[in-house]
Amino acid sequence: HIKANTVIEDAVVAESCDIGPFARLRPGTQLANKAKIGNFVETKKAIVGEGSKINHLSYVGDAILGKDVNVGAGTITCNYDGVNKSTTEIDDNAFIGSNTALVAPVKVGKMATVGAGSTISKDIDPAALAVTRAKQTSIKNWPRPQKKEKGN
Repeated sequence: HIKANTVIEDAVVAESCDIGPFARLRPGTQLANKAKIGNFVETKKAIVGEGSKINHLSYVGDAILGKDVNVGAGTITCNYDGVNKSTTEIDDNAFIGSNTALVAPVKVGKMATVGAGSTISKDIDPAALAVTRAKQTSIKNWPRPQKKEKGN
């Protein structure tokens, strides 16, 4: 099922896939059966395994996803360092939390989970949880800057 405003260029789409709306599949993308590419998702040279989902607002390039992978909203594969392009590998049944940056080359093991908001730059073992967030800090009575009134 290919929804409105989707662009597919030199990509292979298997049976029972769901794509879009507003998705862009760039050259080298391969979707296995029952893969889902949601709204505002861009892929490039990505192999997306059977039943895997990249639901919305993500960029996945130079990546290999296994079966039944879930990629959360706002996830990107950081595949280019300014000189070289590297590959991100995500094994079967891995769960990538929303707003994650996967800095290639990196491998996420089978059944691994990445906590939302993480920046992953080291391989993750199978069935492990990886989280890279700073501790939240609140500053009470913060002296927030005020806008100056016009004419001052």
